Amino acid sequence: MTPVQCKMARAALSWGTRDLARNAGVSPDTIARLERGERLRDATVDVIKAAFEKAGLEFIPENGGGVGVRFSNPSASKVD
Repeated sequence: MTPVQCKMARAALSWGTRDLARNAGVSPDTIARLERGERLRDATVDVIKAAFEKAGLEFIPENGGGVGVRFSNPSASKVD
C-alpha cells in the first residue's frame, strides 16, 4: 500500500486520519507518517491495510494504469 493509496482509501470511506487510526489500532501520527511517505514497519502497514480490507476495500497494484483502490463489493456504500 502506497501513501497515495492510503489517502484514496480514506477518501473512499470518508474516514479522517483518526477514524483510520482507531480502526487499525495505531496512532493518528502513524497514519500521518505513512501518508507523508515515511518508512514504517511492514507489520504496521499490514494492520492499516487490513483495516481498509475489513471495511470492504481492495488495493490495485500498478499494472500499467497506476495504483488504485476500489470497493471489493461494488454495492458496499457506508462503513462506520
